[in-house]
Amino acid sequence: MKLFKKIDATIQDLDVASMSIDRKETVQPLIAFIQEKVTSKKPINLNFICTHNSRRSHLSQAWAQALAGFYKVPNVSCYSGGTEATAMFPMAGETLKASGFEITKLSNESNPVYSLKYASNAHPIIGFSKRHDNEFNPQSEFAAIMTCSQADQGCPFIPGAEKRIPIMFEDPKAFDNTPQQAEKYMERSMQIATELKYVFSQIKL
Repeated sequence: MKLFKKIDATIQDLDVASMSIDRKETVQPLIAFIQEKVTSKKPINLNFICTHNSRRSHLSQAWAQALAGFYKVPNVSCYSGGTEATAMFPMAGETLKASGFEITKLSNESNPVYSLKYASNAHPIIGFSKRHDNEFNPQSEFAAIMTCSQADQGCPFIPGAEKRIPIMFEDPKAFDNTPQQAEKYMERSMQIATELKYVFSQIKL
């Protein structure tokens, strides 16, 4: 699959050597989950979960899907959800756009639906805020990746999840409406992308 040039270049530039030993250990269960599915030729469903499904979970969903394409890992479907539905925060979309994703707003209600396209011939990622158990998401045989401590503590049990994997990221929301907002969102997005690059780079096809 041919990713958009800018996304491809962004991924090439990510330095997985910058990851700490601790973070590499943190993502190990996700590597093991994906590898087991690849080896047994089963679909790989990943649901990234955060409290409001507005920032970190969307960034994770988008980068995971793009990186699966970059590393040609087959049968990967990435989703996101929250402990409650709010709306995808516009800055999350703007940050992905700055890295080469084509973002199209498909609806105009208070919780808009977005198309996040990362390759000309791949199905776009559908981004909108929803609970993790929303019917849009897989109901069984998926890994629930907890991207924030509130969701991790608030959802000790995710119905239908085959594996529950905490991989926490700090919330860029702390910088909303400040001069550093764009910079801090990009910093978080690049951290997420780097760690997920490490994950998918470890998969043996």
